[in-house]
Amino acid sequence: QVQLVESGGGLVKAGGSLRLSCAASGRTFSSYGVGWFRQAPGKEREFVAAVTWSGDFTRYADSVKGRFTISRDNAKNTVYLQMNSLKPEDTAVYYCAADIVGALLSRSANEYDYWGQGTQVTVSS
Repeated sequence: QVQLVESGGGLVKAGGSLRLSCAASGRTFSSYGVGWFRQAPGKEREFVAAVTWSGDFTRYADSVKGRFTISRDNAKNTVYLQMNSLKPEDTAVYYCAADIVGALLSRSANEYDYWGQGTQVTVSS
């Protein structure tokens, strides 16, 4: 069993930056792949970024490519999402999720086994 806790959300002006953290419990977390998803009011949950268990491979949604960076520190059982050049359309609840396979880099929420409770990111214009 893995528990995920997101933090780092908040209110920021357009063009600003935030760094989200996803802290995990459990010794096996370092073998899991991790994805970030987001859900805006009235919209479907969408893929943002993913990283393999080793941190060597990543995948991004086209909408965030070049602005967001996903990384992980397995010694700290934490995955990060550095978000730069934020836009109002980035406003959403951001969730991290873990996949036990470890290397799926999947864009589909159905491929992930554990989810955090989410953290709100609001970008004002």
